[in-house]
Amino acid sequence: MNQPVVLDLDHSVGPLPHRLVVPLEHWQESLRFCCSAATLRKFARVLDDVLPLQYGTVFLGSGDFHHLSLPLIARKASTQPFQVVVLDNHPDNMRFPFGVHCGSWVRSVTALAQIAHVHVVGICSQDVGLRHAWENYLAPLCQGRLTYWCIGVDVRWAHRLGMASAFRTFADADTLTDAFIDHQRRFARPAYLSIDKDVFSIDVAHTNWDQGVLQPKHARSLIGALDAGLIGSDITGEVSSYRYRRRWKRILAAIDAQPPVDECALSAWQARQFELDLELLDAMADLYTNAST
Repeated sequence: MNQPVVLDLDHSVGPLPHRLVVPLEHWQESLRFCCSAATLRKFARVLDDVLPLQYGTVFLGSGDFHHLSLPLIARKASTQPFQVVVLDNHPDNMRFPFGVHCGSWVRSVTALAQIAHVHVVGICSQDVGLRHAWENYLAPLCQGRLTYWCIGVDVRWAHRLGMASAFRTFADADTLTDAFIDHQRRFARPAYLSIDKDVFSIDVAHTNWDQGVLQPKHARSLIGALDAGLIGSDITGEVSSYRYRRRWKRILAAIDAQPPVDECALSAWQARQFELDLELLDAMADLYTNAST
């Protein structure tokens, strides 16, 4: 039931014990960074074919593939509503007019009928600041479907618009962690957990994106707060290097100011990423209550 599955799109995930590796490199150009809604639906059908009946955490590779969490969450049929908890330095609820983007997928998750609530936890990015306010999909925030848990970001603009309950901000990671644990004690539900490792400080692990401030101790506490159980989970934010064949994708990545990968340091970065993956798997090991699809 807890067997990790590697969707091997970019060869960035280390040799996890007892893993099931699904070779999918031929999908990398189509899916990485963004794709059309039709392409994502097609890939969802591929997942139906390749994933076993029962499985544990799904590893997606680079954070450029975080939108693949959407079909993984959607296929988790449930007789009761469940929450989705996303550990991420970014809200992943940003406007994207060309399909589905690794920073836009959360909005679609909030629209799924079986989702009780979505929490994006650990946001340090200015994507939720005043300058980028217009880029956020506000409807799920206003409707009480989505909450941002932020660290050190000025979100007073949202409070002035009456969205204080959806934009929770804290001075540091310790305070945020304590508040999230308290919230889960009061509103416990089974959860789907999605982790983008850009939520961690760069001294913990390097990723393909700008990074937050969490330490592994915070992640362990946040994960442990989900003691109503996990119905599924995925991990992204590995580090890998790729040059798009399609010029428009290169342009979009440049607009998003995606930092380049240091090829000389890549092996060392991936080794530390592997250690962190093992830590996260260990933290989730006892929380699975239903990993069936």
